[in-house]
Amino acid sequence: MKILLIGASGTLGQAVAANLGARHDIVRAGRNSGEERVDLTQHDSVQALFQRLGRVDAIVSTAGRLHFGPLSEMTAAQFNIGLQDKLLGQVNLALLGQHHLSEGGSITLTSGIVAIEPIRLGANATAVNAALEGFVTAAAIELPRGIRINAVSPTILTESVPAYGSLFAGFESVPAARAALAYQRSVEGAQTGRVLRVD
Repeated sequence: MKILLIGASGTLGQAVAANLGARHDIVRAGRNSGEERVDLTQHDSVQALFQRLGRVDAIVSTAGRLHFGPLSEMTAAQFNIGLQDKLLGQVNLALLGQHHLSEGGSITLTSGIVAIEPIRLGANATAVNAALEGFVTAAAIELPRGIRINAVSPTILTESVPAYGSLFAGFESVPAARAALAYQRSVEGAQTGRVLRVD
């Protein structure tokens, strides 16, 4: 299977690449690293990526920036970071990618536990992740040619606790390798329109 993996250099992306790469051909792409360069916030960049790659069997995204900060100080511009990057970036990837997938191919996007378990300073993250999950459940009933779409929603990764653990008081972390199993299930399994939660 030829799999396009966006965000392959990140903590989660590396674990997904290790899992899926054991059985499939992985094309790693990112804003600043990977065999292919792509900026999910730019429609033309995503379109050019697919034109270079041709047909793929699966698309996986572990990318997307968010803004964390107090609601009392948050500006529309700061809130827009998550909207343009993690939300619309992944939505655009799916909208364009569907036309470059093999029959029966799959799309796997990444949301996060704060979609259903809000945290302080995380209003942008909760809004973006919840919207992504809504998009996935709706898109699944319209995708043609047997194409599937799912979202993986991990809790905080064990490897990310030093950087973000203070935001996730009382949350149990999971190793990135365990979260990667949900991406394997999305790509190699049969489910569609699902939010695969890892917590």
